[in-house]
Amino acid sequence: MDTRMKVKVKIGEEVKEYPINTKLSEIAAEYQKEYSYDIILAFVNGKLRELFKTVDKDCTVSFVTTNEDAGHKTYTRGMILVLLKAFYAEFGKDNVKKVSVEYSLGNSLYFDYEGSLPLTIERIEAVKDRMKQLVNKDIPFLKRSIGTDDAVSLFAFYKMYDKEKLFKYRRVSKANIYNLDGFEDYYYGYMPPSTGMLKYFDLMLYEDGFVLVLPRMKNPTTVEPFIPKKKLYLTLKESNQWAKMMEVDNVGALNDLISQGKFNDLVLVQEALQEKKISEIAEAIKKAKDKKFIMIAGPSSSGKTTFSHRLSIQLKAHGLKPYPIAVDNYFVNRDKTPKDEYGNLNFESLHAIDLEQFNKDMTDLMNGKSVDLPVYNFITGKREYKGNYLNIGKDGILVIEGIHGLNDELSYCLPRESKYKIYISALTQLNIDEHNRIPTTDGRLIRRMVRDARTRGASAQTTISMWPSVRRGEEENIFPFQEEADIMFNSALIYELAVLKQYAEPILFGVDRDSVEYLEAKRLLKFLDYFIGAPSDAVPKNSILKEFIGGSCFKV
Repeated sequence: MDTRMKVKVKIGEEVKEYPINTKLSEIAAEYQKEYSYDIILAFVNGKLRELFKTVDKDCTVSFVTTNEDAGHKTYTRGMILVLLKAFYAEFGKDNVKKVSVEYSLGNSLYFDYEGSLPLTIERIEAVKDRMKQLVNKDIPFLKRSIGTDDAVSLFAFYKMYDKEKLFKYRRVSKANIYNLDGFEDYYYGYMPPSTGMLKYFDLMLYEDGFVLVLPRMKNPTTVEPFIPKKKLYLTLKESNQWAKMMEVDNVGALNDLISQGKFNDLVLVQEALQEKKISEIAEAIKKAKDKKFIMIAGPSSSGKTTFSHRLSIQLKAHGLKPYPIAVDNYFVNRDKTPKDEYGNLNFESLHAIDLEQFNKDMTDLMNGKSVDLPVYNFITGKREYKGNYLNIGKDGILVIEGIHGLNDELSYCLPRESKYKIYISALTQLNIDEHNRIPTTDGRLIRRMVRDARTRGASAQTTISMWPSVRRGEEENIFPFQEEADIMFNSALIYELAVLKQYAEPILFGVDRDSVEYLEAKRLLKFLDYFIGAPSDAVPKNSILKEFIGGSCFKV
């Protein structure tokens, strides 16, 4: 063969020649035996590519498997499309008004359904059988690019009205449509090459809908049993009902309100709903008369600090005497901070807290003693004492916030019956459209980037680089305890991403194109492009959002 019709491909330290326009999937198949998990994507000269793409020039290639973040997300998208293809085939297009992925429940995605045929165990089992057939046939995912106007018409035809509304506000001229054996849909992100690798899943009825159970990223060939999380489900359901009540449960609907000049009303209603919920929590605490320690916990960037202040105000309004305490002030000195398996300081570890001192101080306060409370200096990495004495008396209650608040090991000296546990997280109730959900982690990451840039001078690149470690800490130290909470609070605001967009985009554009964090920055920029930006003028000073964008009336 003419050598001009070949390209050199470098994989690791090896360089091979392949015929021009060889598919990446063919090259991946050659190297698959060297990987423990399925190759699902590839980097070509540092750019992420789907495996049906071809190599047309000399390049460097590396592979992405299903136990990596981008690979796991791609696997999930592929499974959703397989599910929808099977669901519509089983139920019949004319019998389905809407089927939508609503939120994540541990290792599962919860789906809602509206249609003329009822959900039954038999029908869901039939859908699962169809999914298995699609996997066994190893059908390729086909991709085509169409004009945005054509996409709007296509989604109207398929009754995918959320997508139709979304694309009214797209500034790009083209949309990528995926086709699986004649079933077409739009997805925010890449797809697997074919259905054959999507072998690991389960499907079952749950509550008012059904769940698609998927492998976790760390073990992508094992489907763990679905463990119902009733409190989390009910909290998410309530938040979704709020969103639907305000007729803004997807990005297109939010853009409609902003473009129609109704943004201020949306902000006021959403903030009022959150204040009402905080008041209800305060009322529940007052009725539980034996509670002396209000333990507030949640993952990074949930707004724990602002929430603890707002709850304290509501507790005062209910005749109680609250005193906020931040567990972060009990960090051990930095040279004593434990390290994770990668050798990095692990601030999410329970043992990053001086447990003995914390328990002694809390016990002394409960027993009516005065305590000199520490303040942690995050610059020097040391705990300092500045004569900040506190005596809560016999009527006082402590409002304690920190990521480990639900774990009784943090407060091992305090009687369990004296604790009231609150789990707080930003559980995004907004979807891009009916088949593309906004991960809760994306909302929190954007919040944290904005806050880190404002308060710590940290670049978006720095925050993104730290995020995997933060997430590992949450999986280990926070999420396992969430169902132990007496009550859950969702701190996500339906409108917040339209505001955060203005703050996040400039710092994301500052991420170095040659850095490993650039791929994530590019993904987030594409995500934020779905939103019409909104000004922060309407956001109240006591809003949880102000903890991140600045201007809060609290010391946060």
